[in-house]
Amino acid sequence: MSMPFSDEDIYEAVKHHLPVVEEYIKSHGGGMNLLGVKDGNVFIQLIGTCHGCSMSLMTTKMVVERRLKELIHPNLNVINVETGQEGEIPQDLYRG
Repeated sequence: MSMPFSDEDIYEAVKHHLPVVEEYIKSHGGGMNLLGVKDGNVFIQLIGTCHGCSMSLMTTKMVVERRLKELIHPNLNVINVETGQEGEIPQDLYRG
């Protein structure tokens, strides 16, 4: 899927909106690291109590992805990278 914005544009927009998106996660004792962006895919890593939680996929899709789609672009896809999956991240990820 082609995005009308560059990876850099999306990265900067996500970075700008992180405090708002992270409010719910922080209310549960967690946090979120923005790892980078590639072709409209936003790679994050949940940390704190959210890291490894059985609800982390729901948090990623229903909270983080939904909010970023509202704030930035409806075609964004958010991928939570669990510990040990770092090797699955594209090498040419835009990291800011």
